[in-house]
Amino acid sequence: MAERAALEELVRLQGEHVRGLKQQKASAEQIEEEVAKLLKLKAQLGPDEGKQKFVLKTPKGTRDYSPRQMAVREKVFDVIISCFKRHGAEVIDTPVFELKETLTGKYGEDSKLIYDLKDQGGELLSLRYDLTVPFARYLAMNKLTNIKRYHIAKVYRRDNPAMTRGRYREFYQCDFDIAGQFDPMIPDAECLKIVCEILSSLQIGDFLVKVNDRRILDGMFAVCGVPDSKFRTICSSVDKLDKVPWEEVKNEMVEEKGLAPEVADRIGNYVQQHGEVSLVEQLLQDPKLSQSKQALEGLGDLNLLFEYLTLFGIADKISFNLSLARGLDYYTGVIYEAVLLQTPAQPGEEPLSVGSVAAGGRYDGLVGMFDPKGRKVPCVGLSIGVERIFSIVEQRLEALEEKVRTTETQVLVASAQKKLLEERLKLVAELWDAGIKAELLYKKNPKLLNQLQYCEEAGIPLVAIIGEQELKDGVIKLRSVASREEVDVRREDLVEEIKRRTSPSLCIC
Repeated sequence: MAERAALEELVRLQGEHVRGLKQQKASAEQIEEEVAKLLKLKAQLGPDEGKQKFVLKTPKGTRDYSPRQMAVREKVFDVIISCFKRHGAEVIDTPVFELKETLTGKYGEDSKLIYDLKDQGGELLSLRYDLTVPFARYLAMNKLTNIKRYHIAKVYRRDNPAMTRGRYREFYQCDFDIAGQFDPMIPDAECLKIVCEILSSLQIGDFLVKVNDRRILDGMFAVCGVPDSKFRTICSSVDKLDKVPWEEVKNEMVEEKGLAPEVADRIGNYVQQHGEVSLVEQLLQDPKLSQSKQALEGLGDLNLLFEYLTLFGIADKISFNLSLARGLDYYTGVIYEAVLLQTPAQPGEEPLSVGSVAAGGRYDGLVGMFDPKGRKVPCVGLSIGVERIFSIVEQRLEALEEKVRTTETQVLVASAQKKLLEERLKLVAELWDAGIKAELLYKKNPKLLNQLQYCEEAGIPLVAIIGEQELKDGVIKLRSVASREEVDVRREDLVEEIKRRTSPSLCIC
C-alpha cells in the first residue's frame, strides 16, 4: 500500500508539472516528453480494482483536429482543389490499403517505412505509402493511357516524425498527375506552374522550386565512376544534402556505402552547384558530363523546360539544383521540390530553406511495372505537402491572434419575447429550405442577450428577431451583429436580404 501511495504522489506531482508547463507555454517537445513520463507513471500504478482505466491519447505520429484547425484545413484544401480544377483535372479515389506486392520495391530505402497489415483474409496487405503507386496501379488495371487527375487522401508511414514541424505517421497528400504521351516538357512545365500558383495563393512566405533530372544524376554518377549497383543508394545519400553538410554526405557514401573517396569527391564537385538556365548551358559544355548520352538528354529537356517556365512567368521561382535527388526509385526524368525560404540574417546572404512544401517529378516506367505486357504510360505529377502548410498557417494565425470562424452560419433566428418557439422553428425551417445557413438556440424561451452573445462568439453576422409586433406587421427585424443596426424586412423578402448582406467568408490562407 505504501508503494502505491508513493506512486500516486509522484503521479500527482508530475501532473502538476505538466499543467505548469502548459500554462507557461513551454515547447511542444518538452510538454510531450513530460506527458510521456506521466503516462509511464500511471501505467505503473495499474488499474484500480473493479475499474478499467484507459490511456486517453492518440497513437504516436497522429493527432486530432479541433473545429478551428479543421476550418483552416478546409480553406487550404479549397485553394488547392480550385487550382487543380482550374487546370482541368478530374478526381479519383483508391483504397487506403493495397496488396503488399503492389507497394514493394517502389520506394528504395524508404520501403522499410511501409505499414504491413496482419493477414486476416488470405491476402498480404499494406497501408498506402503515397498516392502515386496506387495511381499507377489504377492506370494499368483500367488500361488507361491518358488522364489528368487529382487525388486528396491520407497516407501512412512508419516513421519517427517531428509533429511540431508538420510531419506525421498519418497525413494527407494532395496529388496532381498528367498521364499520357505528349510533347516533351509541356506537362512538366504545367505541374511547376501549379506548384507556384498554389504556394502564391496560400501566402505562406517566399519559396523556391528546385529542379533536377534523374538522367543528369545517373549520367553524373556514371562519369564520376559510381558502379551501376550503387546508383540508387548513392542517390539517396545525395538527397540529404539539403539537410546536412557535404562532408557528412561524403562520409556516408564512403564509410557506410563503400564508395571510393575520389569518386565521392568528383560527385561533390557537381552536386554543390546550383543556378539558373545558364548552369544548364554550362553543363552541356562540360567535357566529362557531355560524354553521357543520358545526362545530355536530361540537360536538353531542362533547357526546353526553362523556356516554357519563362513563358509561364515563373522562371524567377525556379533553381536548377544538382543536389536534388528525390530518393524514390520510380522517378525517371525531371524532378522538383518546393521549399519555403527564411529571410537571411545578413544582407547579401542567400535565403535559407526551412523545409519542403511540395515535390514531384516524371515517372515514365511505373505503370509498365503493373501492366501484364509491360506497356508504359508516361506520367508526371506533383504532391503538395499540406500538413506542413497547415502547421505554418496555424502558427501564423496564433501569432496574429486572429479569430477563425468554425461555422458558416449566416443568421441566427432569435426571439425578443417568451412563447415564440413555434414561430422560431417555422422561420428557421423556411430559411433552411431556401438554402440559408441558419441556427437557433435549443431553448424554449432564451434571453435575447444570450442569443446576441452567441452570435458574437460564433461570428454569426446577422440575427433575425421575431417579436409579437413583428408577427402582426408581417416583418422580421434583421440586426447586424457588428454595427448593431436593425431594420424591418418583409418576411417574403428576408431570404434575398440575407443573401445580399452575407458574402462568402474571405480566405485566411
